[in-house]
Amino acid sequence: MKRLALVLLAAILAGCGTHQRAAVKAKAVVRCKPGAVVQMRSASLAYAGVAANGAAAYDRPRGKVAARFGKVNVNDYPTIFGVLGKVVTRGCKASWYRVQLPMRPNGKVGYVRPWRLQLVPIRARIVVDVSARQLTLYRAGKPFLSSPVAVGAPATPTPLGTFYVNQRLIPADPNGPFGPGAIGISAFSNVLTGWAQGGPVAIHGTDEPWSIGHDVSNGCIRLPNAILSRIWPLAVAGTPVIVRA
Repeated sequence: MKRLALVLLAAILAGCGTHQRAAVKAKAVVRCKPGAVVQMRSASLAYAGVAANGAAAYDRPRGKVAARFGKVNVNDYPTIFGVLGKVVTRGCKASWYRVQLPMRPNGKVGYVRPWRLQLVPIRARIVVDVSARQLTLYRAGKPFLSSPVAVGAPATPTPLGTFYVNQRLIPADPNGPFGPGAIGISAFSNVLTGWAQGGPVAIHGTDEPWSIGHDVSNGCIRLPNAILSRIWPLAVAGTPVIVRA
């Protein structure tokens, strides 16, 4: 009887082991639909794509080159893309990254090979409400800091859309028109197309504090200098920036 019990126990354990191995094997075999695009951005997590050695952006996977980027931009700042998603293989690995491009027209999207980018996770997000003249910075999906801002004048409106921080510049004069810092975003003025560098838009400080809360800028978003200094360490390159009406 004791021998029979041991045999039964051994059989049960062997059966459990078989099921466990089968479960592990089943779990290890992950399949995706080749060519499907998997989103990589949410309200609490985004990714910056750093092109340390430059990168070519294609209009579609295996399509034509839409633009080529060096390892730094015209301001000698590293080339950064906002990563929206990935085109996956059957094994669910990225064959391409779908990214936002820092160029005209606003909202331009392209595809970059994965080995060209180093991904950096981003936990912050900025939302600018132009009508309310209000900026809110979120951390891990939750409001962290809010402030009134100055936005574009009627003749030079702040462009609307979904952008990202593509450069961070420190002015030579912290008391000048840009305050202690300028957080460049991947947006361009829809009006000032002849401006230097194509009329880029930034979130920056100001030497005209009276302008906060008004629509008086050339399209940029002005913050009080003290608030800009608080936002600066959180709004790292790659941070999503949503500008809405």
